[in-house]
Amino acid sequence: MERIGQKIYDSSSWRKLRQAYMASQHGLCERCGYPGDVVHHIEPITADNVNDPFVTFGWDNLELLCHACHNQEHNKIHLPVRDGFSFDKFGNLIETREF
Repeated sequence: MERIGQKIYDSSSWRKLRQAYMASQHGLCERCGYPGDVVHHIEPITADNVNDPFVTFGWDNLELLCHACHNQEHNKIHLPVRDGFSFDKFGNLIETREF
């Protein structure tokens, strides 16, 4: 089964936009400053907006992230953690409650 937006990610337009956006950020993650490798959609592509070019190809909807920050972004949305724990900027699970 094809994921939503796969045709966009497979297009030459996306590849060109991705490269241009990475260059505009000097290849650095916008959150931690480490080398970035994922051009992330701030507003995720969904079945409802997959045909909206402001979402899919909008420069203002993009963010360059390293793999760890990208995982952290998706983990906070999709994999909630127990109270007293969170993810650090590298995506590692850490204890945050004070004793």
